[in-house]
Amino acid sequence: MGKVFAFHGGVHPPENKKQSTRTPIAQAPLPKMLYIPLQQHIGIAANPVVNVGDRVLKGQLIAEPVGRISASLHAPTSGIVRSIGPHPVPHASGLESDCITLETDGQDEWIEHQGLQDYTRLEPSVLIEHIRQCGIAGMGGAGFPTDVKLHLGDDHIVNTLIINAAECEPYITADDMLMRERAADILSGIRIISHLLRPSHIMIGIEDNKPQAIHALEAVLKGCELNIDIRVVPTKYPSGGERQLIQLLTGLEVPSGRIPADIGIVCQNVGTATAIHRAVHFGEPLISRIVTVTGDAVAKPQNFEALIGTPFADLLEAANLYEGRLFRLVMGGPMMGVTVAHDQIPVIKTTNCIIAASDEEMPQAPPEQPCIRCNMCEQVCPVTLLPQQLYWFSKGREFDKARNHNLFDCIECGACAYVCPSSIPLVQYYRFAKSEIRTEEAEQRKADHARQRFEARQARLEREQAEKEARRKARAEEAARAQQSRKNTEAEKAQSASDSAAPAASAAPDLKQLKTAAAVARTKLKKARDAFKNAEDKGLDGIDALRATLTDLEQKSEEAEQAFKAAEQAEAAAAAEKGVDLKQLKIDAAMARAAVTKLERALTKTEDEQARREMETELVEARKKSDALNQSLSEHSPA
Repeated sequence: MGKVFAFHGGVHPPENKKQSTRTPIAQAPLPKMLYIPLQQHIGIAANPVVNVGDRVLKGQLIAEPVGRISASLHAPTSGIVRSIGPHPVPHASGLESDCITLETDGQDEWIEHQGLQDYTRLEPSVLIEHIRQCGIAGMGGAGFPTDVKLHLGDDHIVNTLIINAAECEPYITADDMLMRERAADILSGIRIISHLLRPSHIMIGIEDNKPQAIHALEAVLKGCELNIDIRVVPTKYPSGGERQLIQLLTGLEVPSGRIPADIGIVCQNVGTATAIHRAVHFGEPLISRIVTVTGDAVAKPQNFEALIGTPFADLLEAANLYEGRLFRLVMGGPMMGVTVAHDQIPVIKTTNCIIAASDEEMPQAPPEQPCIRCNMCEQVCPVTLLPQQLYWFSKGREFDKARNHNLFDCIECGACAYVCPSSIPLVQYYRFAKSEIRTEEAEQRKADHARQRFEARQARLEREQAEKEARRKARAEEAARAQQSRKNTEAEKAQSASDSAAPAASAAPDLKQLKTAAAVARTKLKKARDAFKNAEDKGLDGIDALRATLTDLEQKSEEAEQAFKAAEQAEAAAAAEKGVDLKQLKIDAAMARAAVTKLERALTKTEDEQARREMETELVEARKKSDALNQSLSEHSPA
């Protein structure tokens, strides 16, 4: 027996445990219908892998985990899947949630399964994955997936393993009876956990109001190779809270916002240890658990091993419910449990107790009175919070202040409300504040996500616009280079044609020169006629000389005009001999060049990719046509 420390606060409510410990654990009758909620713990709901109408066998996977904080679900017995949809579930909100409804066939036929031959030879990751696949979740509180806690040894140095056997809540005796009757299974599970975490010290924390369970544990620990201590702690609520039990056994406090592994401690429930034992040694998933059914409204309060999904009504019937005496149905203990209004709510992995209470046993709560600031709530708070201050903050919707006063350290044990002389349902206020804060955080996350998406979209649009502008500039530069290249090519071709035609120029008339000479002769003739007329009108001297000059210019102009026409007719005749209409060829070549120019200008202004591709194809064809016509024209009309 090692040293036991203490924690602040705590209360001593009536235990009411003896009623349900007079008889051994009984097997609950097989229900006609099982309702298996897809979400039975904190984290993400499991995803169904069966369809309506499927026949499943006992232990068959029916829903797989989604994400890291999630647990798989297995069929508790054989039967037919009748529906997958909303059904009342164990939750304080009273809302429905998706469940797999399984109609049992009474055959209770197992799927093929087997345990691990020697888990000590397996890699820890393989062993943990096997436990994860069996859907093992913490059976003492929030139902945290057990494999996550077993992984803590990878990131933390775990010195101490604490097995939580305190079960401090009044009425609940599920763990007590489990320890009395299945202590060997618990020890087997502890061995597996110890193999994975390698703690230097193991402590089993148990309250002193469970002498038979203590005796059973001591009996199985005789000769055990592990360094295990049974630490019997005084009965005080909430000794079974994880942080309170750690403080009781080690004297250490888990800092706010941290987890026990941060100070080298991992805590597991005795029920979880038993589930791990059955998963590893027999290959059985978590499909049942021990549930205490008690209260003055049942004739046979006792513990049942019930299948997951069993409606409360079936367990109450097995415990001989007095219908007329039932006043309140409580899920969990009287301190942390919640009142439920539907007896078809099913057992889940964290259901440890159902209280069918009479009016005298759990009367209607008295009306809430104003707070008188007696500070009794502060004296009993096991987390050393300021419940009164948190109450004011929650009631005034000053959630930021409540958070700053460590609202989320509250374990909702109900000790503050238990001692409140004003009958203020303090825990309800704290739950409301937590819910509102979580909702605000969820909304903030959504808003942040939307903002990030908007900013990413804007950045993408700006990037695409910049890339589009860069491509447009590149295309314009490419078009300019192509146009310049084409002009250079045409100039080279023209120069080459001019060079090649030079030797023949002496033999053939130069049509262009003749045309120019004719135009010059006409201009000179016009000027001479104007000068002669002016001199004649004004009677100027030298009119005879002007007449002679005019006659000479008329002769030269006539000769130049005739030479040009003769050359032009000769060129047309030469082309006609080759079957070419030179005039029409000139018109076609001019039109082709104009078409090319028009397409090039249009191409630099077009942004649409499809239109650009079509226009570029059309431009290539137009250039080919223009080049061909120009080439033909240069061959038949070198001038």
